[in-house]
Amino acid sequence: MTPLRPISLKYLSLTMKPFHTSLRLFLLIIGCVGCSFTATAQTSLTLTQLRDSALQNNLVTRDARLAIQAAHEQRREAFTNYFPNVSGTALWFNANKSMAKMDIDPSEFITPELGAALAQTLPMEALMALQSPMTMTMMKNGTIAGIQAMLPLFSGGQIINGNKLARLGEDVSRLQLQLSEKEVEAQTEQYYWQLVAMTEKERTLDAADALLADAAKDAQAAVDAGVALRNDLLQVQLRQNEIASQRLKLNNGQALLHLILTQYCGLKGEWVLAPADLSSTAVLPLRDQSGVSLLPEYQLLQKNVEAARLQYKMEIGKHMPSVAIGAGYNYHNLLDNNRSFGMVFATASVPISEWWGGSHAIRRKRIERQRAIEKLSNNAELLEIRAQKAFNDVMEAESQLSLAERSIEQADENLRIHQDTYHAGTATMSNLLEAQLLLQQAKDKRTDAFIALQNAILAYRQATAGGGE
Repeated sequence: MTPLRPISLKYLSLTMKPFHTSLRLFLLIIGCVGCSFTATAQTSLTLTQLRDSALQNNLVTRDARLAIQAAHEQRREAFTNYFPNVSGTALWFNANKSMAKMDIDPSEFITPELGAALAQTLPMEALMALQSPMTMTMMKNGTIAGIQAMLPLFSGGQIINGNKLARLGEDVSRLQLQLSEKEVEAQTEQYYWQLVAMTEKERTLDAADALLADAAKDAQAAVDAGVALRNDLLQVQLRQNEIASQRLKLNNGQALLHLILTQYCGLKGEWVLAPADLSSTAVLPLRDQSGVSLLPEYQLLQKNVEAARLQYKMEIGKHMPSVAIGAGYNYHNLLDNNRSFGMVFATASVPISEWWGGSHAIRRKRIERQRAIEKLSNNAELLEIRAQKAFNDVMEAESQLSLAERSIEQADENLRIHQDTYHAGTATMSNLLEAQLLLQQAKDKRTDAFIALQNAILAYRQATAGGGE
């Protein structure tokens, strides 16, 4: 924040402006200070807020939601197969010659008796024309138009099973969204706890820096008094340089992880982590034996079996006869005469040649269905094993955290003893610095153990639907 320029008391005392003008100036100054604080304020985010932002903005979940919309449209598309299939056609043509031509010799059809009768009634020119061959042509040009609607009555169950498959696809998309949300939640929590661990280790470095500063003062005083060698001070300074190097690496890691978490959660603007409490351990969740059957992974396996069963039925339907009824209205002027008419019809189709390879296709679908059933059984056992392993990992992580906390107590007591003995002159600076290093390492191990426990609980929640928060 930019520091405010001090206001001269002399200027305020000599001003000739009314009192309310000075009051407005004062309020303006206060407003500027408030705006400055607002402009530099950072949003403090908790784990829940980060997780909600990631679920809303991450590409994985957004793509899964779009997949649900696509599956919904596919289901609606499949439903239209129940409706009649309406089609219209129109054709106009003009050929270079007539498509139909016929030569007729009338003399072949006139018997002697008919000829004698015609001779008495027709003039001579007409009788001569009947004795000559004639040529008739038609359909040199014309127009054809029609519209028809066909409704399938029976298609081997393909339409019904196709709609069931479409609904199943929509259910699968919703389960895929649940898996995507689990993935995003898990990744967000892992990033969060990594950042929390770095923040906690930075506090440990701050505490180590404070201890080293005190040790440096003691060493400098001892050197000045001539009771210690300069080597003690150099050891402290070397240790301070090591802490500075660790802090530099830690800060770089924090900055990079902050950027990763910002992108992953789709965050806008400046933000910081809300303070996290690492002093209390989490309560061990209870083992839920029914959790595996409620997992989206298990339900997807069940949907896979159902899809294989429907595909098997559809394959049988492809090789069964199909029956449809229809109605149409047509128009043509092929014989130089406008003609329109309507009609109703029925069709039956039997795929005889398809039966040759159809039996093999049906057996193949039956085998695929059996494979899906066996995959369900095998993966259900693996999910149970994963859940048991996650439960064991939580128990182990709790024990490791308890050991780490005990180590901090021991390292703290060890440092206190070495400080007392160093001040008494019975311990060296090397012993004191080693004790400080052991305390720092113990605190870092406690932080790592706490983060490991949080990750183990997260894995348990992911492995069982009843693990809970």
